[in-house]
Amino acid sequence: MDSLKFGTSGLRGLAVELAGAPSWRYTRAFLDYLGKSGGIAPGARVLVGQDLRESSPAIAGAVIDAIGAAGFAAIDCGTLSTPALALYALTTNAPAIMVTGSHIPADRNGLKFYLASGEITKTDEAGILESLKTVGAPGEGHASAKAEPAARAGYLSRNSSAFEPGALIGLRIGVFQHSSVARDDIVTIIEALGAKVIPLGRTDHFVPIDTEALSPDDAAQARAWVAEHRLDALVSSDGDADRPLVADEKGAFIRGDMLGILTARYLRADAAVTPVTSNSSIEGTGAFKRVVRTKVGSPFVLAGMAEAAASGAKVVVGFEANGGVLLGSDVMVGGWPLAALPTRDAMLPILAVLAAAKEAKLSLSQLVATLPPRFARSDRLEHVPQERSAALMEKLAADAADFFKPQGTIKATSTLDGMRFELSSGDVIHYRASGNAPELRCYTEASTAERAEDLLGWALKAAEAVVR
Repeated sequence: MDSLKFGTSGLRGLAVELAGAPSWRYTRAFLDYLGKSGGIAPGARVLVGQDLRESSPAIAGAVIDAIGAAGFAAIDCGTLSTPALALYALTTNAPAIMVTGSHIPADRNGLKFYLASGEITKTDEAGILESLKTVGAPGEGHASAKAEPAARAGYLSRNSSAFEPGALIGLRIGVFQHSSVARDDIVTIIEALGAKVIPLGRTDHFVPIDTEALSPDDAAQARAWVAEHRLDALVSSDGDADRPLVADEKGAFIRGDMLGILTARYLRADAAVTPVTSNSSIEGTGAFKRVVRTKVGSPFVLAGMAEAAASGAKVVVGFEANGGVLLGSDVMVGGWPLAALPTRDAMLPILAVLAAAKEAKLSLSQLVATLPPRFARSDRLEHVPQERSAALMEKLAADAADFFKPQGTIKATSTLDGMRFELSSGDVIHYRASGNAPELRCYTEASTAERAEDLLGWALKAAEAVVR
């Protein structure tokens, strides 16, 4: 189980190391922790969902076995998005476990744990790991689970009824389906709001779509589809549909943090909470009474949202640089109520930016242009072990001035999450090790798209010289 660890959102690792006894033991540890902390009653229901990875059914089976062995009632919600399972857990007051590796490669998988009250925190993660120390090996026999289709249906209803009927009439929207577990739900919801939907790119094998590190092939395919089908937008999500993917009418992908800013503005948030990796144009909009910056990861965003609410904010919206939006307050959307859902969700930002553009009579590119002109880019170096990322951080801590000399002088440094450097020119370079996979993430920001792109290329090459 060397690869298994809690990252920015749940437990992740190699599928071969998670399947079988490890997933059984982590499930038992979660349930034991809930029992010790008073988070579950004897014989209570525990919800289980899964994405479309090849390894997910077997892992879900081990999770269900562990739930039965612990004396609880396993409820099999089938294949559905993570936000759909989280919503059902909240509305039925039941803990839940989602089997998903989200966006990471197909040879990996993971478990996302939910209390009856919502996502687990870093404190909960520590409690689960403590309980894991006393969990034994699985015994013989296999537990059964009651099938529950209502979880997915509730999510469909939430989204199709949250906006004015016909809100998207007149739009032509392509849906890049690939292997997203919500690929049919996205089509159903957008069609219900009146748009003409063209399904595209459905696959019968798992495709890891990382909304923060899209390939040149993805970009070329988006432009081709938009032109061929005369689309107003192309939309999609990652594997478990907690990260959105949106391309405009020209086929240009809109960064996740820009989707988050637009969504928070559309929902009239008075507090916006987002990690340090998100674009600084959020401060420049002047749309929010308060902006809270956090470390990367939904547990940190949730903590920031709780802080904002405790400080008096009425409408709190969180989002990550990957575009996943966490709704911390009940809101009205054009006169229609939408209940809080404090977990990352891909559907809300997709619908919000489409509706915002339609209401303003703007194309998506024109809507994005209403934000302050700060341009950000991000990518990753794959197969970089944590110790090699740490070596880069040590070098930067020792002599960042020399490292960045080809790009200018350093104006400010942040170590909130990884190392973020603002140069005297206003350009930004930020390095951090991924919490989910052996990868080094790199983020850049500049006053032009070309400069941000050039800076990213230089930053990745400079980092690779250290970590390889």
